[in-house]
Amino acid sequence: MLNLQNAIQLSLYMNNDSISDSRTLLIHNAKSKLLTIAFADALDKRVMQAALLLKQEQYANPVLIGNRQDIVNFANNHSIDISSIEIRDPEELITQEYVDALMCAIPSLNSAKETRLLLVNPLYFAGIEAKLGHIHGCIAGNISTTGEVLRAGIKSVGLAEGIQTVSSFFAMIFPDKILFYADCAVVPSPSVEQLCDIAAITAENFKKINNMDPRVAFLSFSTKGSSTHEDAKKVRDAFELFTLKHPTILADGELQFDAAFIPEIAGLKAPVSPLEGKANVLIFPDLDAGNIAYKITQRMGGARAIGPIVQGLSRPYFDLSRGCSTEDIIDVALICAAL
Repeated sequence: MLNLQNAIQLSLYMNNDSISDSRTLLIHNAKSKLLTIAFADALDKRVMQAALLLKQEQYANPVLIGNRQDIVNFANNHSIDISSIEIRDPEELITQEYVDALMCAIPSLNSAKETRLLLVNPLYFAGIEAKLGHIHGCIAGNISTTGEVLRAGIKSVGLAEGIQTVSSFFAMIFPDKILFYADCAVVPSPSVEQLCDIAAITAENFKKINNMDPRVAFLSFSTKGSSTHEDAKKVRDAFELFTLKHPTILADGELQFDAAFIPEIAGLKAPVSPLEGKANVLIFPDLDAGNIAYKITQRMGGARAIGPIVQGLSRPYFDLSRGCSTEDIIDVALICAAL
């Protein structure tokens, strides 16, 4: 059985009223929809525990993807009762509809036999389930590598309309606010066009998840031309491209962090900035800056970091850290339900 102490701790965590209003909104949203969310790396105690709590609290309808007997044996060996959780075994469920959908998604597949062999992989089967609308989204990465998850996601569900860049964001949750950081995990050195894409999809997801208007800051070591360095110019050009493509989204750049986030500093460094030092979506110039910033915010600033949340795909298809906790998996499932 699921360890009782762990179950109590998780239940308290999931119902903790002192967590931020943003997380409360995520919980209410998930309960109102009760969406089907698949876990493609199912042979994992953390995933099974998360699935049981998601089911118990009616936050989602969790589904474990993989060989049925392997999943049952794993659960039994770890004394976890998953009798209430649906298992979908690709070898039992692959039909011509699935084969046709994957061959359409991956034109290089040469035969139905080759396609069926790929569909046995839970990562691809879950992706096609999402593409066909049989599930809302897929979560993996607790066992599989990021490369494996991203390849399967891109090949099976494909890119979102109008987006050419797969990226990620972290939801940084404080007791009184939520910030989105992007990109912190996928694109090492984004181009001007990629930064624009990253900002657009992150702003869209911020509004979906939080029911608040995004205020997008393109961050740099420079504020409004204080440096002529080409790195600062890249950020400036990305902001200008963004304003042309998305004129209705409040944004500014290039800005140093304090000019984007602290009203008093904004008044000194960027007095005409429409953000007025109240940015909630922070776009970093490269992966170095984004990854370092989220870890400092988490470890020194005390924020809860949910992510990385993969974005830019046509359906929710998320990559967990292999070091994730059961609580992390639950949080990502709540985000999945909101998108």
